[in-house]
Amino acid sequence: MSQLPNCPQCGSEYTYEDRGLFVCPECGHEWSEAQSVEQESGLVVKDANGNLLQDGDSVTVIKDLKVKGASGPIKQGTKVKNIRLVEGDHNIDCKIDGFGAMSLKSEFVKKN
Repeated sequence: MSQLPNCPQCGSEYTYEDRGLFVCPECGHEWSEAQSVEQESGLVVKDANGNLLQDGDSVTVIKDLKVKGASGPIKQGTKVKNIRLVEGDHNIDCKIDGFGAMSLKSEFVKKN
């Protein structure tokens, strides 16, 4: 019998497979094999087009972003070099010319 992954939500070892999904009988969480592979490989961050991002990549902002406390927004088309991926809601740390250190959401950028 192959080794099934533990539940990513509660850590239970009593998972089973049902129609292509893994199911946890203790908490009821269901997940696919693709999600299981992503969780095992660590932090996975994708841009607005679904491309995988890595530390050191360059990205472009795809819409105007309002910044609290700044005189103006970050304009669409602004290029950002040498990003760093972090855990959390805003999962990209970077420096933007004219703004300084910023945290961005990956859903508002595309990979160059």
